[in-house]
Amino acid sequence: MTGVYLEPVGLLYGAVAQEAIAGGVALPLAGGPIAFCAARLWEGEPGRITHATVRTATLAAIGDSRIKDLVERLTAPRTAISGLAMNKPHIMGIVNVTPDSFSDGGEHAGPEAARRHGELLVSQGASILDIGGESTRPGAETISVADEISRVIPVIERLATAGVPLSIDTRKPEVMRAAARAGAAILNDVSGLTFSPNSAATAAELQKPTVIMHAKGDPKTMQDNPAYADVVVEVYDFLESRMKAAVSAGLAETTIVADPGIGFGKTLDHNLSLLGSLGIFHGLGVPLLLGASRKGLISDVAGMATPKDRVPGSIAAALLAIARGVQIVRVHDVFATRQAISVWQSSHFGQAGAGKM
Repeated sequence: MTGVYLEPVGLLYGAVAQEAIAGGVALPLAGGPIAFCAARLWEGEPGRITHATVRTATLAAIGDSRIKDLVERLTAPRTAISGLAMNKPHIMGIVNVTPDSFSDGGEHAGPEAARRHGELLVSQGASILDIGGESTRPGAETISVADEISRVIPVIERLATAGVPLSIDTRKPEVMRAAARAGAAILNDVSGLTFSPNSAATAAELQKPTVIMHAKGDPKTMQDNPAYADVVVEVYDFLESRMKAAVSAGLAETTIVADPGIGFGKTLDHNLSLLGSLGIFHGLGVPLLLGASRKGLISDVAGMATPKDRVPGSIAAALLAIARGVQIVRVHDVFATRQAISVWQSSHFGQAGAGKM
């Protein structure tokens, strides 16, 4: 089926963005402080996509209902997620309580070690903590519900007073429920609510903000020669279809966050294509999350085999994301990322306009 997509381009920041909007030559991106003065029109089906660049002033004159809907979704302000305004970037700090995560497996596996680490990340500037008890690195095995619950619940209980929303990084409905009872405010599902037939219904039942991520295949096999006719369009279509499934199950669309799933069933070229066209996902009409921290694509580009040596590349990916209006970046290195974002914000919006993260 032929699809139509809009990727905002010609991005503007600060006073010039507001001047361009007031002058009718640009539109606000996701209701935030960034503006776009043109859009790249994608049309066709995967493998047969054509592109054309259209000025925003021209978009209003196009009568196609899909274009009108996309413009509305690109520009509409995003609803707050767990009390966090989505008109500025937020850092989601990673708290892995697993023995085998690709970057820091075992370092914070005990409840007290995880608590200390989570509190440190908050002090460094994290506005969300993402707690995960099952590694979803390439090649990882699925663990039991009981094992996953035994890992994450003590940590959620200990971090309940950390002062920021807690996110549970899980694919399993049973873990979602247990985590919500313990105090988790956000569900983060790397399977896009596909791991279980009950996943979408569970998210709807809990009515928690839910991150829907794209992944191609199971973690154990997802990097076994993944292939796409057009990775950007196919990831977009998957996220849109999973959002519709969640809404049909009863989850409010205003509580959904979309994540293109960097590194989950993608080659280097696939990851770079997604990073290069991140703006297109604003057409989904919901806040966006990007998780590229310490991932293999940085090694593939820069040759850093050890995950902890990938901090500079991780910061580059985070800055690229927020420059394209992504509202949440999921990172290991909160202190360094916050410092980089603060400088970026201040240079574009001034110290007062940057606000507090």
